[in-house]
Amino acid sequence: MKRTVLEMLTSASERYKDLEYVSDKTDTGWKTFTFSDVENLSSNLAISLINLGINRFDRIAIIAEGRSAWIISEYSILKAGAISVPLSVKLQPDELTFRIIHSEAKCIFISKNCVPKALAMAESLKDQDVNIIFLDNDSDSVDALAKVFKNVYLYNELINPSSDIIEKNKSTLQHIIDKIDENDTVTISYTSGTTGNPKGIMLSHLNYWANTQDSVRDFKLKYYMKLYVILPLDHTFAHTVGFYVATLCGIHLYFVDARGGAMNQLKNIPINFKECSPDFVLSVPALTGNFMRKIQDTIDARGGFAKCLFNAGIRHGVKLAGNGYNKPNIFKRIYHYPVYKLADLLIFKKVRKIFGNNFKFFVGGGAALDLKQQQFFNALGAPVFQGYGLTESAPIISVNCPSLYKFGTSGKVLSSINCKIMDQDGNEIKEVGKKGIITISGLNVMKGYFKNDNATKEAIVNGRLNTGDMGYLDKDGFLYVTGREKALLISADGEKYSPEGLEEAILNCGHFINQVVLYNDHCKYTTALVTLNTKRVKDYINQNKITEPQKLLETIKDSFFAFTKDSEYKSKFPRQWIPSVFRILPEAFSEQNHMVNSTMKIVRFKVIQTYSEELKSMYTHEGKTDCKENIEVLANLFK
Repeated sequence: MKRTVLEMLTSASERYKDLEYVSDKTDTGWKTFTFSDVENLSSNLAISLINLGINRFDRIAIIAEGRSAWIISEYSILKAGAISVPLSVKLQPDELTFRIIHSEAKCIFISKNCVPKALAMAESLKDQDVNIIFLDNDSDSVDALAKVFKNVYLYNELINPSSDIIEKNKSTLQHIIDKIDENDTVTISYTSGTTGNPKGIMLSHLNYWANTQDSVRDFKLKYYMKLYVILPLDHTFAHTVGFYVATLCGIHLYFVDARGGAMNQLKNIPINFKECSPDFVLSVPALTGNFMRKIQDTIDARGGFAKCLFNAGIRHGVKLAGNGYNKPNIFKRIYHYPVYKLADLLIFKKVRKIFGNNFKFFVGGGAALDLKQQQFFNALGAPVFQGYGLTESAPIISVNCPSLYKFGTSGKVLSSINCKIMDQDGNEIKEVGKKGIITISGLNVMKGYFKNDNATKEAIVNGRLNTGDMGYLDKDGFLYVTGREKALLISADGEKYSPEGLEEAILNCGHFINQVVLYNDHCKYTTALVTLNTKRVKDYINQNKITEPQKLLETIKDSFFAFTKDSEYKSKFPRQWIPSVFRILPEAFSEQNHMVNSTMKIVRFKVIQTYSEELKSMYTHEGKTDCKENIEVLANLFK
């Protein structure tokens, strides 16, 4: 048996022939395709691609929301011997253009929501002679595309080629599939990154195959579950734990309804939760953090007994669980259980209904998940099993799972991956608990960066991938990820520190803090850029009849430094890294202003670049002592 994703699909189409694989929301309900449907339709579409002149190793881009057509299209690209270039719908036209030109894509699969971006790219792509395959049924969009692109094809026609086209190309298709090697590239995934320009990461059939096999075995994932896919499909996380894990375990994927664009998609998330009642969901910290804040705000709005019991239930639930791996003694469990159980019966059970009737857990990745989030969701009865990885590792390196987890960690390293913590000189750190650079080797490590040998040589040395992340392994073998090496704070005397943990502490304890970026570049003290949860601030203003921005600023300061009084955090961070001063910014970091990437992570270097003057001002005498800029921002909230 070949170790390829196509072989996994073929096996699934035989083993789970008539089981549901993928489902989309339509005007008439959920439309479903079985494993055998996807196998057959992707072969038909591959034949059409071959007939259009697509050759082995050609690159084909996909710009669309999560949907069955994406899955079918990507399998068809692979069957035609080509390479998929999955692109985020959240990228701006200039960002998409760079990736399409750099990958030399010959064709783009595109959805209706992304047509305006395609039109904006047309002039820049005219020399590349790119073909368009339109995924939806909308004549106005087709006409608009046809005016600026030479060839526009309809997906619905290409998945149903004529018998003549099938007969003409079916032997060619089989010949191509037979020649596909496990080291052939499946995807070139471009990451915007948080510290520099995008690079095209080449992942092979073997990379995905190995990571999928490891994930299913080590997580002990059950068969025939339902997965609700909210994360964009350009994420490697969604590929491995979505597309490919499903073929091994007979999992049914439901895609969030994105018809009508991003705002409609947000509105549809809770609706689709109830409709499909999934067993689990893939998440990133920004997503679960949003769920947590909405649950807390809803409970706060109810007030009274419900609020008191909810908060008490969470506190006792946290104590009852310990750190997940080490449970408290029997006497403590007996003490905490009654209040927790009462809260679970009267409130938590109802709250969990927002995730449907069958919900069991989240699988988290994308960034470090703070301890407070892990404790909160576990107490709620909807645990987040956090893992760690990066696109270059296809992507999973470590994961917590239902049978083995520890809060505050990224779980155990997958069994076939060799993980070593290294110092700056490339020597292994064998001391348990000592921080260094996380490096790995294994079948999941990427082939390299597309058309970038220098970057590949820097990332992979002697067969080991330098992840660029700092971390350590504890005595129980759990991996702690402490932050990006390139995001380190550096003090005036050259000492370095990862800011992510401190930033998470500020966010989790600061009721009014929405986003925070810490800064110290060889300076005597640390500063911070902050955005506020304006809804919570305005509610506070109204409820407490605040009339003076100065008085409000004192409350914001208390919120910002609340972590220093929290039992989990108050003695965790060295004093020199705790910010001496912060600036409140007038708008949040977002995808629209290019300061949040498609994985919902803050693009740190762009924030620092954009607000360089604000940062400089905090290192002047006036800037450290005078808060007039913060007062000006807060004054606008009274209008």
